[in-house]
Amino acid sequence: MRRMIPSLQTLICFEAAAKHRSYTHAAQELSVTQSAVSRQIQQLEEYLDLPLFNRTRHGVELTHAGEQYYKDIRTHLLSLEQSTLDLMSHKGLGGTLKLGVVPTFATRWLVPRLHRFNTLYPEINVHLETSTKPFLFSDHIFDAAIYAGTETQVQNWPGTQAHYLMHEDVVAVCSPDLIYRNFPELKPVSGPFQGTLSVKQIASLPLLQQTTRPYIWKEWFEVAGADYPYAMEGQRHELFSMLAVAASHHMGVALIPQMLLEKEFGSGELVIASDIKLKGARSYYFVYSQQQPNPLIHKFIQWLEQETRTD
Repeated sequence: MRRMIPSLQTLICFEAAAKHRSYTHAAQELSVTQSAVSRQIQQLEEYLDLPLFNRTRHGVELTHAGEQYYKDIRTHLLSLEQSTLDLMSHKGLGGTLKLGVVPTFATRWLVPRLHRFNTLYPEINVHLETSTKPFLFSDHIFDAAIYAGTETQVQNWPGTQAHYLMHEDVVAVCSPDLIYRNFPELKPVSGPFQGTLSVKQIASLPLLQQTTRPYIWKEWFEVAGADYPYAMEGQRHELFSMLAVAASHHMGVALIPQMLLEKEFGSGELVIASDIKLKGARSYYFVYSQQQPNPLIHKFIQWLEQETRTD
């Protein structure tokens, strides 16, 4: 059966002309003549039986259909190019794993460890992109995803298989300087801060809120057995990484998963302000399609499980 796919050359010419809104600039990018670009686009329009460009005094403009087609095909052309480069780079001996990862987990936990995976499997290229919401693997955006959510959310992700990685225990953290400014009597004569603050002391400090989890401090005070009416007040930030930076600059106390703060704990920028932990409803899962078994995915799962066991 003949596939309804135009020639690759016509698509490349169209993509370049659509990107630049110019046949001349497209020709310069592709190192061909302007007339060659024009012929290829004419062939594509004849194949599709509709115009993709309107010719104007100042050049060309995409039609509505042309704009939509450009948006649809450019990601596929980029993916095709990347797949070719990947194959050339590992000489057909390994492969590429495209992962969608929640942002802070990627930068704070996964990327600092990824060199160990590269050492074990130098033939496998891992491409990371941030993604915070479930998606359909049939769209071929990613091969797998590391997702933070509840067990119910993962179970309701259609056509997938999930591996549990770790739970998300949240702790109250702040900078030692914030503690010393407000409670100078707690400053040790020498060495790092060793104590913890009472619930009342934490309530007296500015609270840093997370935009996507507006009730998190309210939940923490409930676990602590306190009814604090101002638990939802304070400046808000979207990501845990943003909260960590704000807390490191003495702007308040933040609730952040402990596993994401190795760097700040090691440098002394942040300390755990209370021994009360908030056991979050979310966990981290490695999710992939049930329909597309991939040996690279199983190698990555084995490595992830080893890393979580050693933490």
